[in-house]
Amino acid sequence: MNVRVLLADDHRILREGLRRSLEAQGVDVVGEAADGDEAVELAEELHPEVVLMDVTMPVLDGVEATRRIRQRLPEVRVVMLTMHADEATMARAIRVGADGYLVKDCSSEEIADTVRLVAAGETAVSRQVAVSMLAEVQAMPAGGAAEEIVSKREEEVLQLIADGCSSAEVAERLFISQKTVKNHLASIYHKLDARDRTQAVLRAVRMGIVRLD
Repeated sequence: MNVRVLLADDHRILREGLRRSLEAQGVDVVGEAADGDEAVELAEELHPEVVLMDVTMPVLDGVEATRRIRQRLPEVRVVMLTMHADEATMARAIRVGADGYLVKDCSSEEIADTVRLVAAGETAVSRQVAVSMLAEVQAMPAGGAAEEIVSKREEEVLQLIADGCSSAEVAERLFISQKTVKNHLASIYHKLDARDRTQAVLRAVRMGIVRLD
């Protein structure tokens, strides 16, 4: 079944290009919004699975639009698109509940893959964005040694997630079930006080548990 996506970007040409490229890859674009306020209205009307949200838009910016959508429609997932991997803006997006983070110079294939991952319940972040966001976790207090915080297996799961693997890929590489992976992730979130995969990875990088090559 195709993923239902709402596009939110104030540049019509970019929206049209995204629509064509996503539809060519089997993604169902159900609507287009030219500003953040319209994105919130259309999300409530159309109930897409994923909103592909530009960060900088008139009337209401993408971060505030994301906050309102996640408050009113918690089942709707949001992937942020940004021209530059600005750590402060993306940190705001994390806090309001965005599920994916991409820079606009990524390929249409990466956007489509991210939309599918996010629709499936994953959190997706491009490596370029992840590296730029490390400044956000520099202010976080460092924890103890890795072995005092997460188990060896949880450390392996975290590293694979940091390398961009989905839960299914982690399960395949570690020869465990996807349910076991989800159990490990739940334990990791609790131990690192993280809301999702992105926060967990960033905190783990700060604490020296994993690395971004």
